Amino acid sequence: MRRLRICLIGGGTGLSVLARGLKAYPVDITAIVTVADDGGSTGKIRNEMNIPAPGDIRNVLAALSDVEPLLEKLFQYRFDSDNLGRHPVGNLMLAAMTDITDDFGHAVRELSKILNVKGTVIPSTNTSPILNAVMEDGEIVVGESLIPTKNKRIDHVFLTPAKIQPMAEAVEALYDADLIVMGPGSLYTSIMPNILLHEIAEALIKSTAKKLYVSNIMTQPGETTDYTVSDHINAIHKHVGASFIQFVIANQKTLNEKISSNYERRNSAFVHCDTEKIEAQGIEILTDDHLVLVNEDYAVRHDNCVLAEMIYELVLSEVSTIQVDE
Repeated sequence: MRRLRICLIGGGTGLSVLARGLKAYPVDITAIVTVADDGGSTGKIRNEMNIPAPGDIRNVLAALSDVEPLLEKLFQYRFDSDNLGRHPVGNLMLAAMTDITDDFGHAVRELSKILNVKGTVIPSTNTSPILNAVMEDGEIVVGESLIPTKNKRIDHVFLTPAKIQPMAEAVEALYDADLIVMGPGSLYTSIMPNILLHEIAEALIKSTAKKLYVSNIMTQPGETTDYTVSDHINAIHKHVGASFIQFVIANQKTLNEKISSNYERRNSAFVHCDTEKIEAQGIEILTDDHLVLVNEDYAVRHDNCVLAEMIYELVLSEVSTIQVDE
């Protein structure tokens, strides 16, 4: 008997939140994480040490770690000093371990052991790609952190250099998975940098795993303004070169007007679940009345417990022929 295998793809806060929720279930988790970030502490370390961006990797390592809370807090601690570069300790540890092992992928594996990570965290590539965007008006924007600042509609994104090899372990994980999950997270700057790699895109199409997209609740200014759920899905299919998503988790509940006003000030709105267009593609919509949490400031996010339970129930129901070690 073996445990069910769930492979996550993405970056940013969304992937780490999802990973933390799934950690409670009897599944093998592999997280394929973007290393295209070029802003903040991550960008400084990336440029000064010529290593892949560590920030998103750090967050997922922390989410999947099984250590004393104080050690996790230390790993995530950020120095509040310009003299120390305002770096999180975890970013510095990844940089130091890369120096020691002379390999970023090896550094992630070694830190995973130290942090007793419950799962496998894999950078999508062992190099430092640059994410570029071609806007609908033809302007080309170079650099992940600059793309949202243009506030223009994106036609497509691409990586340079053009031919980048993914981590072999990442490709293998996609073929071995029972369920592949993309999102939640920034569509163009967290999810796309992973699936732009040719071998990863090919594995997404050819893998026998079920494929799920977790849609964002709100649009993201400068990336997905006015996007519906099907717009997100279509963008992913466009960049991969084929339709492969079979399920989508999306919010269908109408929320408080105060929430809308709060986000309108930031040029953000609810991602409309355009059911007919999604179902016309043969994609099954999954939702839950308690999928969205609202805090006292009228900010929304996925309830990671509800989201994790939905994903676990999906993989159980769809992979019923596999004997699972509970």
